[in-house]
Amino acid sequence: MKRIYLILIVLTVQFSQAQTQDLQRAKRLFERTYYSEAIPLYESILKSNRSLEVVKNLADSYYYTNDYANAQRNYRFLIARFAENLDGEYYFRYAQTLKASGSYDEANKVMRDYFFKTNNQKAIENLEKENLILENISALGNRFESKNMPINTPNSEFGAVKYGDKLVFSAVIRKPYTFEKVYKWNNESYLDLMSVALKNPKIDSIRKFAVELATPLHESNAVFTKNGKTVYFTRNNSKDGVRAKNEQKVSVLQIFRAELVDGKWRNIIALPFNSDNYSVEHPALSNDEKTLYFASDMPGSLGSFDIYSVAILGSDYGTPKNLGATINTDKKEQFPFISKDNKLYFSSNGHAGYGFMDVFVSEIKNGDFTKPVNIGLPVNSGYDDFSFVIDSDSQQGYFASNRKGGKGGDDIYEISEIQPLVVENCMQYISGTITDVDTQLPLANAKVILQDTKNKDIESIITSADGRFSFSVDCEKNYTVLASKEMYTKASKFLILYKDRKKVNDASMALKSAESIKKEELAAIELKKKEAKLLAEKQKKEAAILAEKAKVEKEAAAKKAIADAEKQKKEKIAAIVAAEKDIVKDKERLLIKTDPIYFDYDLWYIRKESKPILNRVIELMKKYPEMVVEIGSHTDNRGNDKYNLDLSSKRATSTREYFISQGIPEKRIFAKGYGETIQIIKCNPSESCTEEQHELNRRSEFVIKNL
Repeated sequence: MKRIYLILIVLTVQFSQAQTQDLQRAKRLFERTYYSEAIPLYESILKSNRSLEVVKNLADSYYYTNDYANAQRNYRFLIARFAENLDGEYYFRYAQTLKASGSYDEANKVMRDYFFKTNNQKAIENLEKENLILENISALGNRFESKNMPINTPNSEFGAVKYGDKLVFSAVIRKPYTFEKVYKWNNESYLDLMSVALKNPKIDSIRKFAVELATPLHESNAVFTKNGKTVYFTRNNSKDGVRAKNEQKVSVLQIFRAELVDGKWRNIIALPFNSDNYSVEHPALSNDEKTLYFASDMPGSLGSFDIYSVAILGSDYGTPKNLGATINTDKKEQFPFISKDNKLYFSSNGHAGYGFMDVFVSEIKNGDFTKPVNIGLPVNSGYDDFSFVIDSDSQQGYFASNRKGGKGGDDIYEISEIQPLVVENCMQYISGTITDVDTQLPLANAKVILQDTKNKDIESIITSADGRFSFSVDCEKNYTVLASKEMYTKASKFLILYKDRKKVNDASMALKSAESIKKEELAAIELKKKEAKLLAEKQKKEAAILAEKAKVEKEAAAKKAIADAEKQKKEKIAAIVAAEKDIVKDKERLLIKTDPIYFDYDLWYIRKESKPILNRVIELMKKYPEMVVEIGSHTDNRGNDKYNLDLSSKRATSTREYFISQGIPEKRIFAKGYGETIQIIKCNPSESCTEEQHELNRRSEFVIKNL
């Protein structure tokens, strides 16, 4: 026995050591952003270790590899178990995964609850404003025609730009071979710059854009000068073609420039503001090609990534400049693009969006940027939508997304803008015509006033010759419209407006002239005088006689009917009570006395042993076809009121359904749950009663309502 005990100790120690080693390995992989390799380790560890660090890192690994369903599942557990140990970023990520699954209301509730818990009223107000912005943008419907391009594969394709008669883009076009180096963030091969003919693009026509630009590392997001002789692109930090890492063992991204010389891309250089310690990525050129825009998480960024600009000074560059809080947020802004009409497009998860990265646009005016606006549907979705480019002349362009319904990871979509971006709050119209009641002709110079719910004047209009008026108003509000004209009556209409954009609400009204009213009043007075004189005496006498007679007859009949009915009822009840030992009187009530009816804990289904008891009541009801019974179910006062009331109602209903199944008509049997409202023994507090006393309170009563 002692030997077995020692073996168990050794095995336990070995298991603990192995688990510790797995945890340390998973943590190293996570810190090096090898998320795809960290996930299976953390999933295995999670079976016996649900610590804060394990769940956080597993949830984040799924999040960063775009597995939003599994990320959502782990974030939900994380917030349920460790809410007090989490900052707002985890609530934000959870909300993003909810948006990706279409659960926008739940996502808003998660963030609203977090802001309320942290007493951040300003954030709650901003959330409401953002929701209103999205509502207004959604109301535009689809602003673009969009189609998934035939060049997409199960892997990633994004960053499409035109170059001559070719489309240049970033892609992983094949699965990695067994010994091929992979990007351990998502276990795909590294990205290359690829190209395909714009005319009839197909997967089997895809080629590497330029062999001289290709390395074993990532190359992506190319942008070309207008003459096509200079390219800027993103690549991993490298030294002599080998990936270079910083002190955190991370290979950051950098922007490179190359020149086309004799048909080959040469003079490949890293830009001077690159760094080993932060990423510089996603280059974009201004129209005059004097400014380079890019994304970076360099020191001084407002969020994880911000959009920057830098002056191009010949072969040199100025100092990078953060575009500021109008464009950048405390979240992530990437993938800038400058259109021909001088607009900055970029992707962000910090502005009001549908979830994850959405595309936004800001106009550049005299070097300043207007407040960014979400470009709408269907470009933006609950997933990552990015690398947007568009020709403002032809309204044709491209973007990438990892949304559902694609062919794999990130897919390139070809788009056509079909509707301008005009964002406005929901509004409707209140309009109509003011007319004369008698002539039905329009009334000119009538005054029409629009009021709010506090009877405060908002706007007033004087009708023209056609009697028309019209107001522009907000949706989902109530208004009163008042109409008046000198020497006419006044009129008003109360209108309740819902969320129907640009709906026209009719508030037409007809006014009566004072002259017409006076004539009608005089005529009516004369007529009434004549009628009154002829009929008054006769009506008075006849009415008095008829009223008295009717009163006497009615009172007598009522008394007799009541007396007869009461007598018959008492006799019948007495006879039945005398004949049936199971029918008893309880004060003013008639009850069918039964043995206790028991239910399983927290359930309401009829137990087998209770059916004979119920069958006795059913026999009585069949014996007396006019008998109407109420099943009253009662609980003790333990548990909350609503729960007890709901449980008793379910039990009473279940009993009624059994009666009906045994042939009792529905109109003769009623069910009512009383919960703990009527106690035989008052148990206040509930601990003051014994279990036997509580059992007396837990009862089903069969009350005879009619015989």
